[in-house]
Amino acid sequence: MARDSKMALVALNRFGFGARGGASGDVVNAASDPRGFVRFELSRRAGVLLEAPGLQSTPALAEAVFAYQDEVKQAREAAKAAPPPEAAPAQPGTDNQPRRNLSLDAVATNIAGPAAAMKPQDGGGAPMAAGEAMQPIAGAPPNAAAAAKPLNVIQKTYRAEALARLQRAMLADCGFTERLVVFWSNHFCISAGKGELARMWAGSFEREAIRPHVLGRFADMLKAVEQHPAMLFFLDNQQSLGPNSRAGQNRHRGLNENLAREIMELHTLGVGGGYTQEDVTSLARIITGWTFAGRKAQLGTPGSFIFNANAHEPGAHVLLAKTYAAGGVEQGEAALSDIARHPSTAKFIATKFVRHFVADDPPPALVAHLQDVFTRTDGDLKAVATALVDSDAAWTAPLAKVRSPYEYLVAIGRLLMRVPDDPGIYLGGLNVLGQPLWTPSGPNGFSDTNAAWAAPEGMKLRLDIAAQAAARAGNNFDPRDLLEFAFADAVSEDTRRTIDRAESRQQAMALLFMSPEFQRR
Repeated sequence: MARDSKMALVALNRFGFGARGGASGDVVNAASDPRGFVRFELSRRAGVLLEAPGLQSTPALAEAVFAYQDEVKQAREAAKAAPPPEAAPAQPGTDNQPRRNLSLDAVATNIAGPAAAMKPQDGGGAPMAAGEAMQPIAGAPPNAAAAAKPLNVIQKTYRAEALARLQRAMLADCGFTERLVVFWSNHFCISAGKGELARMWAGSFEREAIRPHVLGRFADMLKAVEQHPAMLFFLDNQQSLGPNSRAGQNRHRGLNENLAREIMELHTLGVGGGYTQEDVTSLARIITGWTFAGRKAQLGTPGSFIFNANAHEPGAHVLLAKTYAAGGVEQGEAALSDIARHPSTAKFIATKFVRHFVADDPPPALVAHLQDVFTRTDGDLKAVATALVDSDAAWTAPLAKVRSPYEYLVAIGRLLMRVPDDPGIYLGGLNVLGQPLWTPSGPNGFSDTNAAWAAPEGMKLRLDIAAQAAARAGNNFDPRDLLEFAFADAVSEDTRRTIDRAESRQQAMALLFMSPEFQRR
């Protein structure tokens, strides 16, 4: 059983989010057929999709953003028009000195401790958005009510999307397909910190452009991603005008190469993939006119992808030594289709895939194998994932990669059988650990190597998170039971002795969450 338990640990940690506690029986089920346990999720294509009450389409969310922004504008105008408040009469015995009010920071400190005054209370992963403010306090004077901002639908939507994603990860048997979603969402990342539209669309982008294609074809995912309003907004393609287009000549503006550059450098060919700056400029010309409808709905439903022919650079264009005939949106779609099938793309994707799941230094033979599968199957991502699970190298490589903060927090929640009904604790934890949800610092996404997550300071912060999780659990769990749920007899004697010698249940649980078996995948 020892070897089976070790393979179960590989199945659950390397490919999934770790074992669930309670009566899930994840370790036993994984030990009986480790590869089959992981592979089973790949047979349920519909299971990757995410639908939940209240989650809306990107166009519907755009309408909500624009309506919210109009309400904020009206509230500001009402506040400016409101008469200034009258000075309150002096109270007896005060020598006409105004009473000193507690600051908001002091109030927050009194209610929730010093940390509450220092950090946004919603755990949203970014500073308070423009127009987001506290609601009027009961009993406040009328002018305060008039100046109050409307409820921030943007933050509500962000939190609802985060909660749906977290709940899915907590409930999954293994979590392999959810891990695939996380991988591809980070590969084709946007940042919720870009602005209100990006924050509103972060979840719908993943639901609409990533999830439907995780077990489909890479070329289809690539097209869905690059035509999604969230990506177009994030990389400013709505600002890109063909210099010789009607709009370009009227507005005296030209190309924005952001999207074209990241398509080639980060999404497909990779650095050193055989393209030049000339190719970047050419692709930027080819995808001019790819934009989304704005609030005035002049070209379509607000928040929907549109092709604006007046912004498109006319004529034929040469990209990677191939000429694409003059045309409209189909010119760019043909270019993306060819880039998706380029040999450099197959190598780049295979390398990133193996680095994420197996090792920081990807085994060359495994990379070559997945590259070959990618090429032979026309970028069938289910076939690539299956080939990874079927390869011996993916099971024999040491569990040496450190879980990312997201994987770590989800693993804790699964073991404690905590399906969240509020995302705040997780969003706050991700902020602390340096991986705010859907908010990387750049278009290259979050790092996928140990160097990013295994630094001493990062481990210290994880210890704090582990202690907090153990404190919240209190004495409701026996750490020895959790040890069996998570690892069975795959746990090392050192880890078992360390937990046995803990001075309290809470300390034992924190040590379990910091153990090598729990940290590494």
